[in-house]
Amino acid sequence: MSAPRTSGPVIPRRVQTAMFLRLLAVQGSWNYETLLGTGIGFVMEPALRCLPGGRQSARYREALARESRYFNAHPYLTGIAVGALTRAELEGVDPARIERFRSALASPLGSVGDRLVWASWLPLCSLVALCVFGAGGSALAVVSTFLVLYNAGHFLLRAWGLQIGLSRGLNVAPALANPVFRQGPQIIGSAAALLAGVALPVALQRVVGPGKGLNGGSILAALVGIVLLAGLRERGEGWRIALGVLAVFVLYSLLT
Repeated sequence: MSAPRTSGPVIPRRVQTAMFLRLLAVQGSWNYETLLGTGIGFVMEPALRCLPGGRQSARYREALARESRYFNAHPYLTGIAVGALTRAELEGVDPARIERFRSALASPLGSVGDRLVWASWLPLCSLVALCVFGAGGSALAVVSTFLVLYNAGHFLLRAWGLQIGLSRGLNVAPALANPVFRQGPQIIGSAAALLAGVALPVALQRVVGPGKGLNGGSILAALVGIVLLAGLRERGEGWRIALGVLAVFVLYSLLT
């Protein structure tokens, strides 16, 4: 997912680095009034210092106040909004147009991020870690596998989003049509289903023990789990179920 740069304001590399690091804390000021809005303003603030007059100017204060208002999206895709809004502010785009853009961008970033991350990537990483457990990995190996794989994905997603926003400004809509967003959830979901078919049997076999069959307790637990999942239906979110199963197996490996 490359980000071809077009002409626009030049933002120093150190400022871009500061913005990326702040992206990791974009949820740190989450609240019921502005949701991610305060975090968006916080991430953009280093770049807004590049406005004429710097932090002492009225334009800086107005831009920071405007960008700290209500905003809601998937946290890992806020980099797209941050980059696009930063470029718009530095280019002096009309505030009314910026406000319309902020309102229009929030919903797509939320829905795309939910499908790609919560419903696809997170369960996949959990199942990979579960495979490590089934293969005999220690608790540290299981947790490390999950953390490294999952964080690699969201770090790359944040970095790409910031760069695509800075390079394209308000013309970021085509980026949301990227094949990763359109086809990624389906492909990752299929891979997760395949992994589930491998991970759950091998993990259960490790719980039961080598050379042993399933005892009555194991069979009963499996049946109860099937009934519970069937009862959840659409209320059951894949990432919650995957993390729950992973937590049970990690706890088991710690206690045995």
